[in-house]
Amino acid sequence: MSYAEHNCRFSVAPMLDWTDRHYRYFARLLSRNTLLYTEMVTTGAIIHGRGDFLEYNQQEHPVALQLGGSNPSELAHCAKLASERGYDEINLNVGCPSDRVQNGRFGACLMAEPELVAECVDAMKSVVDLPVTVKTRIGIDEQDSYEFLTRFIDIVSAAGCQDFTIHARKAWLSGLSPKENREIPPLDYDRAYQIKRDYPQLTIAVNGGIKTIEECQGHLQHLDGVMVGREAYQNPYLLASVDSEIYGDSTPTVDRRAVVEAMVPYVERHLANGGRVNHVTRHMLGLFNGLPGARNWRRTLSEKAHLKDAQPQLLLEAMAHVGEPKELELN
Repeated sequence: MSYAEHNCRFSVAPMLDWTDRHYRYFARLLSRNTLLYTEMVTTGAIIHGRGDFLEYNQQEHPVALQLGGSNPSELAHCAKLASERGYDEINLNVGCPSDRVQNGRFGACLMAEPELVAECVDAMKSVVDLPVTVKTRIGIDEQDSYEFLTRFIDIVSAAGCQDFTIHARKAWLSGLSPKENREIPPLDYDRAYQIKRDYPQLTIAVNGGIKTIEECQGHLQHLDGVMVGREAYQNPYLLASVDSEIYGDSTPTVDRRAVVEAMVPYVERHLANGGRVNHVTRHMLGLFNGLPGARNWRRTLSEKAHLKDAQPQLLLEAMAHVGEPKELELN
């Protein structure tokens, strides 16, 4: 199995304000194989912004950087920086429909400019040896025919992109909010399946509305990979089944309590570097979903983690409210 086939088999979608480095560290404790994506980072932020927008934890590997931009030379510059920092993949965002993204001439609006996307891919591939991949929609506005999508795939793949993740909804560039664009346009998984049938040489993954391991396994009958978004964030223990159920890894499934205990020293390091407890714990609220005491876990973290004097041991205090998971009682 190639790098692309292995790493795209299951991934967590790049999600703004959600898939930051704290979430990714937490997610890696749940799954060793899942490919993790950064939030989308614009080329402007990397080149001109204050702070280190490429910072990540070495434990996150495999980890992909998602870039937002449409200037080939700027994208190439950022891709080179990311390569030097050790990222495993560079992904170009051609799927985000927000007004802010369109005003910067990147995101889903770029589906209408496949030649420019091809230039961007070529520029990045010319300076890095990493996989350069594209995350796209099935269409935009009234341009949502299968022919429109295949023209995009034809032109961009000819520039050397061999790996596409297809969000199986079209995007409305005006009239819908980003949230509505994740929910209102109907899902069309068959469109992604047909792309794989027509382009068997390409690595094709699908994204959009996927909530269970069983659904993932169903999509993998037709495609090379699945990308899960909100469900992997709001119900993070889903990731604990990925290694065994998706990758056939025989390593025992990690239990939630061990994950919480492992996060305590991580939060300690974050505090020592000037951070706050809630920077990390906000990503962990859904860890005990479905178990007795899950509400108390969430309430304890929500009410106390933002306080200035909050300490990492708050995680252990919150966990004391949670009953034993049934699956652990059976082991």
